Amino acid sequence: MTEQEDTTSKPKTDPIVDAILATLRDLEPGKSASPMDVARAYAAARAKPGDGPQAWRRYMNAVKQQMVHLARARRIEIIRKGQPVDPNNFKGVVRLRMPESE
Repeated sequence: MTEQEDTTSKPKTDPIVDAILATLRDLEPGKSASPMDVARAYAAARAKPGDGPQAWRRYMNAVKQQMVHLARARRIEIIRKGQPVDPNNFKGVVRLRMPESE
C-alpha cells in the first residue's frame, strides 16, 4: 500500500483555518482578534525575503472566507461592537473570538 492509498492518515486542513484557530487560542479568554491580525500573522509565518510590508493583504480574502466557514460551524464567533453576529449576514468592522461557553 502506498502513502496515497493510506486511508488512515489525517485529512489535510486548510492552513488559513489553522492560522485563525491558532491566533484565537493564543488569546486570553474573552479577548478577540481582527481578521487583519490573522492575515498578518499568517503572512509573517510564510514570509519570503522579497515580500514587502503589505504582503499580508493577499491573504485577507482567504481569511474572511474561512472565518465565515468557521463561524457557521460554530468553531469561532464573529463579533461586531462586542456582540456575536450572524455569519451569513454582517457588515462593517468585525473581530473574531473563540465561542463563549454557555
